[in-house]
Amino acid sequence: MKHLLNDDNFPQKLKSMTEHELELLSYEIRQTLLDTVSVTGGHLSSNLGVVELTIALHTVFDTPKDKIIWDVGHQAYVHKMLTGRSGKMNTLRTYGGISGFPRLEESVHDMYASGHSSTSISAAFGYAVARDLNHDDYSVVAVIGDGALTGGIAYEALNNVGQSNRPMIVILNDNEMSISENVGGMSQYLGRLRASHAYLEFKKKVKHAVKGIPKYGEGLYSGMEHIRDSLKYAVVSGAIFEEFGFKYFGPIDGHSIHDLIQAMQFAKNMQQPVLLHVVTKKGKGYRNAENNPGKFHGIGAFDLNTGELLSVAKNYTYSQIFGKKIVQIAHNDPRVVAISAAMVEATGLNRFQEKFPERLFDVGIAEQHAVSFAAGMALNGMKPVVAIYSTFLQRAYDQILIDVCMQNLPVIFAIDRAGNVGNDGETHNGQFDLSYLSHMPNLTILAPKDGSELAEMLEYAFTLNGPCAIRYPRGEAEDLDTEKKEHSPIDGKIEVLSEGNDGVLLAIGKMVEPAIKAKLILKQKGLDFGVVNARFIKPLDEDGILSCVNTKKTVITLEDNAIIGGFGSEVCKLLKEKGNPSQKLLQIGWPDVFISQGKVSELMKQYELDANGIARRVAEFIEG
Repeated sequence: MKHLLNDDNFPQKLKSMTEHELELLSYEIRQTLLDTVSVTGGHLSSNLGVVELTIALHTVFDTPKDKIIWDVGHQAYVHKMLTGRSGKMNTLRTYGGISGFPRLEESVHDMYASGHSSTSISAAFGYAVARDLNHDDYSVVAVIGDGALTGGIAYEALNNVGQSNRPMIVILNDNEMSISENVGGMSQYLGRLRASHAYLEFKKKVKHAVKGIPKYGEGLYSGMEHIRDSLKYAVVSGAIFEEFGFKYFGPIDGHSIHDLIQAMQFAKNMQQPVLLHVVTKKGKGYRNAENNPGKFHGIGAFDLNTGELLSVAKNYTYSQIFGKKIVQIAHNDPRVVAISAAMVEATGLNRFQEKFPERLFDVGIAEQHAVSFAAGMALNGMKPVVAIYSTFLQRAYDQILIDVCMQNLPVIFAIDRAGNVGNDGETHNGQFDLSYLSHMPNLTILAPKDGSELAEMLEYAFTLNGPCAIRYPRGEAEDLDTEKKEHSPIDGKIEVLSEGNDGVLLAIGKMVEPAIKAKLILKQKGLDFGVVNARFIKPLDEDGILSCVNTKKTVITLEDNAIIGGFGSEVCKLLKEKGNPSQKLLQIGWPDVFISQGKVSELMKQYELDANGIARRVAEFIEG
């Protein structure tokens, strides 16, 4: 059957398959997932959990005519396999290969380029409204996880869809997890629904009994709507989705193809908003993932038999260094609290959670709330640290600006996965944080060159009486063997690592390392460049920068951020106002495009941000 999966028309073939054949297909798909992700790395647990759900979706609905919108999108691997991309799964998340998320340019079956959480219902509703305005006829389905329901935009959409009464289906994939274990009232509510089938069984019995009354049964049952709702609330402890305006069905066994197909066919024929509550098991079919779904949520290449990673980090990661240092600081200051947006372990806060469980707050996938929540605590004397990936923190732009910076509150933003993150691609790259933070008044912004400097910067941040953002990259953090041996404290000043007669490589964050290597390559070309670790994006050490560049002909800025609005832009402004008019300035960073997936090293080379590329660009710039 595997060769048939490569057929772009495979979804049509699903419709003629028996349930037994569909079951066999589910085994083949799971094995392909394991074979693929164990080599390429990727999101495994979530995809193993939606195999039957995805098969049922493509059996009942007819894409691309019907629209299936995947929330977040990292669970769309099975969808890709069923829509003609099975033969390309070996290229998953690689440079030039297929994406780990739905992409419009990749297939007509991908309806929405998702990558961030809680947006699917809004996007699907847009499709539904456009369908009705255009007088078209097709189904619209949003597939959203229970973890994504911790995001406020999902409730905004539910409220809008329900009151509109437009036909649309929301499939709630309830696997009791996002990345970290789910938290909050909705999680508890869904737990009650999962735990009790009493309401559904009771309703069936009442319906059968009342409708069986001769002559009056049908009318009597129709007139019992108020009583039915009262019973529903008594047994289920609140039917929140029906209050939003949806017809609720569930819980449904998310691994029963028969039950899923039956429920979807029924929902497809209803002319109103419908919510199907589907219960699945994250990591289904692979014991290692079932036992530890968090580990296999997003994982690198691993051994299928043992589940162990094939490549183990030699050094501490930046996330681990952050986590270790925050624990040390918190030991000495009971006012230090930590906030996560559903990524406690991923951001390195698991040790903090173990040591200070009462001071760790996981708010779910709710970055806006996380920041305002931190502001409230800071106003009452606490010292909040908000640890969020760069790409997700941008969702809380307004809260950072107004709730924290405008009030000049001592909130520390630990911005993980800043810059290019590699295989997760466009939606997860953190290449914009310097651009969206630099113009915010009162905010101090730092970037460490290595792990040791990250720890020092965290200590420095707690000495400030205002907001501070520290951005650092994904992966291992090596201590750089620089030419400058003596310790240079974090005091608002640049760090001059080496001198040079021809120019200065003014680098920030992780770009210090390739700058040091580029200096050596340039030396071989007869060019003598110094290297400066700028450290502070805001406020710039203006005096320090001017003193080390004013006598140099050429200044090169290096950053793991978009060039527009980044560190280089600030340096350019400074030099135009106070620098030497005869100087030449070259800004090196990410261009004005969305960077696709691939290994970080491949992408750095492709965009000439590695040492060789930097040296080549500098030499050409001088010659030109």
